[in-house]
Amino acid sequence: MGTDSLRQQLLSLDPQIRTHALASLAQARIADREQIPASTNLVNLHCHTCYSYNAYGHTPSSLAWLAAEQGWRAVATVDFDVLDAVDETLSACDAVHVRGAAGLETRVFVPEFATREINSPGEPGICYFVGVGFTQQSAPESAAPVLAEMRAAAARRNRDMAARINAFVGPAAIDYDRDVLPLTPSGNATERHMLVAYDQAARKAFPGRSELVTFWAGKLGVDASAVEASLGQEAGPNELLRSKLMKRGGVGYVQPSPQSFPTLRQVGTMITACGALPTYAWLDGYSSSEQALEELLDVMLSNGVVGLTVIPERNWNFKDSGDQLEHVRKLDTTLALAKQLDLPVFIGTEMNKAGQPLVDDILGVDALKPYADTFVAGADLLYGHTLFERALRIGYSSPWAAANLPTRRERNSFYREAGRLAEPGPDVITRLSGLKASSPDSLMRSLERMF
Repeated sequence: MGTDSLRQQLLSLDPQIRTHALASLAQARIADREQIPASTNLVNLHCHTCYSYNAYGHTPSSLAWLAAEQGWRAVATVDFDVLDAVDETLSACDAVHVRGAAGLETRVFVPEFATREINSPGEPGICYFVGVGFTQQSAPESAAPVLAEMRAAAARRNRDMAARINAFVGPAAIDYDRDVLPLTPSGNATERHMLVAYDQAARKAFPGRSELVTFWAGKLGVDASAVEASLGQEAGPNELLRSKLMKRGGVGYVQPSPQSFPTLRQVGTMITACGALPTYAWLDGYSSSEQALEELLDVMLSNGVVGLTVIPERNWNFKDSGDQLEHVRKLDTTLALAKQLDLPVFIGTEMNKAGQPLVDDILGVDALKPYADTFVAGADLLYGHTLFERALRIGYSSPWAAANLPTRRERNSFYREAGRLAEPGPDVITRLSGLKASSPDSLMRSLERMF
């Protein structure tokens, strides 16, 4: 079977199909070592997958192969509210010799900022929050109830939203179990899956393009030209529908309360209990809370946060030069503060909306180029943590790290160097598992001899 066909199989929602496809591609890649591109400074540590929503249809396996083909230094997956992609991500990255890691994204309530907007526009007290460096899908007993409730609560919110929207859209109503859940491999649907279902239902109810446009224009209260421009030839996660039906002011939207999401402390504790790293998802510096970033980070650090997640493109890619200049200034200020506080920075491009890049061109963008070392350091650190947590349970958040590397600066240096030295591959965990969890210096010497 040809490479193109195998690539297509990597997008299958059937895990067996993509596992076999990746094995074939990996075998061919190993047989032709000259075709393997040199590792670059390209990193994407925030790729959503099919287990939440990826606009390009990527699965954990297809993302690992994409990184391998393009010579990325590192790739990490992040899905909303679940750890379903963790095991596949790590095994797939091992198979194709790519530094790999995995995590999740969710929303939390921050009591200390209950009256202030944080990074979820128009929703005071609500905060997007990311855990990186998970090493297995199963959670310890202390963390499992929080994870289970996160998944269940997301499903409840979706079903309640669908009921409100259904009452409004009439003939374009959907059945959540029949129309939405089959679009996801493990039942973890997102708003974008629901949008696909509503688009499909409307096209079925109004098969003619003109009547379809007229229907949505009337329901959404917008010009037909706007609807026409938003509708693709095939059903998809229409952003116009999302803004009018699901976001603030839409019939499906309900303002979240403090009870809508778990607290920052609950989720931070859960992430740490899983051996992973809690991070604050910095947005753009414009909210009232992010304008008081030192105060906000004090709260984050007191709740276990050890790093920042940043989506660079939303902080430099603007047509208006004034907008770009101001966003970049805020990015500069934030990254300077992260350096001062010894907070590693993990970057990525999400891929959950069409048009988003597959990876940031760190050296090709003037605003990002000064931070190339910072971004690569975050990737190496995350990989080093992931390796030691998988092999010996001595990752960044472990009791071993607390005893032997008591400061963030010491931990950052150790795990970054470990991630830099350790070459990825199918046998890397087996090799590291033979080491003893001795002193950091002894472990580093062992790594230097091994790689």
